[in-house]
Amino acid sequence: MVIDQATLVTYLIILLGFVFIPGPAVLLTLARASSSGARVGIATGLGIAVGDLVHTFMAIVGISAIVMTSAFLFSLIKYLGAGYLVYLGIRAIFEKVSSYSLLQSQTLTPVKAFKQAILIEVLNPKSALFFLAFLPQFVKPENGNVALQLFILGILFVFMGLISTIIVAIGAGGVGSFLRRNPFMLRWQGKFTGAIYCFLGIRLALQEK
Repeated sequence: MVIDQATLVTYLIILLGFVFIPGPAVLLTLARASSSGARVGIATGLGIAVGDLVHTFMAIVGISAIVMTSAFLFSLIKYLGAGYLVYLGIRAIFEKVSSYSLLQSQTLTPVKAFKQAILIEVLNPKSALFFLAFLPQFVKPENGNVALQLFILGILFVFMGLISTIIVAIGAGGVGSFLRRNPFMLRWQGKFTGAIYCFLGIRLALQEK
């Protein structure tokens, strides 16, 4: 088995938390769906998924090359990834939410929303860094083909993310109304997300080679 059962279960549990917490992808989908309809929201989610597939491929190429070249470099990239995750976590915890302006998006067609979402996600350096920081935590070179492990992890991430954005798109009216009426939720979701990032970063830094 390329990925052991314990690692896979842990990864899936963490993914459930990530994909259903109102992060950038969920908020963008919510904004588009709330202003332009569920079809546009679903198209946005599909575009984000395509963009994440690109990041998965880049992570596979880059991390696999590093592992094949140098165990030291692989450890270095993991420590850099840990630092980045902790940075994201601290930033999310202390970030102030002043408004929910994303819901003011202009009306779009599904095709245009799909193309825009791909471009937004592919050109987002934070997404690229996140994949490089997140996926290696669950890769164990001793389990065999590193590229295959990364591919499986990346596909699961993209699939679960797509499911979450589709659910948000379909229920955008109710979700958008709820968040607008509850600024408390918007403030504390960032702190909760930040705590998860910090936990993952510390876990990655302390993980045995």
